[in-house]
Amino acid sequence: MKKHDIVVIGGGPAGMFAAGFAARKGARVLLLEKNRRCGAKILITGKGRCNITNSEEEPRKFAEHFGRNGRAFLTALYAFGTAEVVAFFEKQGLNLKVERGGRIFPDRGDAKDVNRVLETFVAESGVELRTSCEVTGVNFADNKVISVSTYQGEFTAPKLIIATGGLSYPETGCTGDGYGWAKQCGHRLITQQPALVPIELAEPWTAEVCDFNLKNVCISLVLEGKRIDQRFGEAFFTRNGIGGPIILDMSSEIRDALTKGKVKLVLDLKPAVESKTFDKRLQRELAEHNNKNFGNSLGGLLPRDLIPIFIRLSGIDPQKKCHSISKDERKQLFKLFKELELEVTGYEGFSKAIVTSGGISLKDIDMRTMRSKKVENLFFAGEMIDLDGPTGGFNLQVCWSTGYLAGVSAAE
Repeated sequence: MKKHDIVVIGGGPAGMFAAGFAARKGARVLLLEKNRRCGAKILITGKGRCNITNSEEEPRKFAEHFGRNGRAFLTALYAFGTAEVVAFFEKQGLNLKVERGGRIFPDRGDAKDVNRVLETFVAESGVELRTSCEVTGVNFADNKVISVSTYQGEFTAPKLIIATGGLSYPETGCTGDGYGWAKQCGHRLITQQPALVPIELAEPWTAEVCDFNLKNVCISLVLEGKRIDQRFGEAFFTRNGIGGPIILDMSSEIRDALTKGKVKLVLDLKPAVESKTFDKRLQRELAEHNNKNFGNSLGGLLPRDLIPIFIRLSGIDPQKKCHSISKDERKQLFKLFKELELEVTGYEGFSKAIVTSGGISLKDIDMRTMRSKKVENLFFAGEMIDLDGPTGGFNLQVCWSTGYLAGVSAAE
């Protein structure tokens, strides 16, 4: 059997980076992937476009997006940060562009092109790749990994890198296998929960306007009547509730709030207009449609798809003439535009989550090398560690940075 210096489990972004850069350092690397092809999750990121990273280059500012765990991520960021990621892909012939919010995407390509670059990188680096090779166990003895068992046989190497991902999008093969192996040899696990996930609402009407894009709106998170968070940007309704960038970024706070009491979202469809100014505009619109039915008066204020919803929620008879609308009815209509209340009932599970929150405790990993503090020849990388950030390319950067650091450290 061919001898290897390093075995890498997991052919996602972190695993491919770890394997490729370890091989570039001269190590003989075997990469094991359970699927027929590497990069299954990459192909669906960013709705198939793949938000590779974010343009925030300063490591300390970048790390702040990960909360209290961000500082532990700094060494990996300094080793291989956003500038290095951009340079890597562009050197491989994939031009990139910066979009709203600093999101970096392929200029004229998509996720398939990103994955093609990674597969080429792995092959050209000299990595031995075995696909459709599911790992059934990792075997330990005397504080070391001694072998990896698979349906294709048993493999041994002086060092092992586990980069099997989290629990999000299980259809891509992310079923949490790595957590079990980590726990088996004494690593502490922070409870895994779905993160960057759509929110479920009590309101049934969202199904009528599902996927309708809400641009430049403001959404407040309210716990027991007190506003505890607020975001501005884009969102969209779903069959069961609401999703989109600002909802995904707020989802962890919503999840935590649900454990403490009654939770509501308050949607402001016109955040750029002050309340008094908008009320005057609303009065003006109704006056201009003075002799028209109320049901035909909202075209200048709302997208067509939302008009039937607002008419229903307002409780105003759509056949009522605008000049007959009372002050109280106008106030109710005003509230729908500026303070539309949405009752939160829950959140979607791992099948809809972009990433996994929680995972292997950072206290059990030497974050300067990604080496385990429990097993001397074991390294971790990617989503399976307890490090998750907002949308915008931040979480893929975790995979690139920790994968690179694990690979070069294991190759030393």
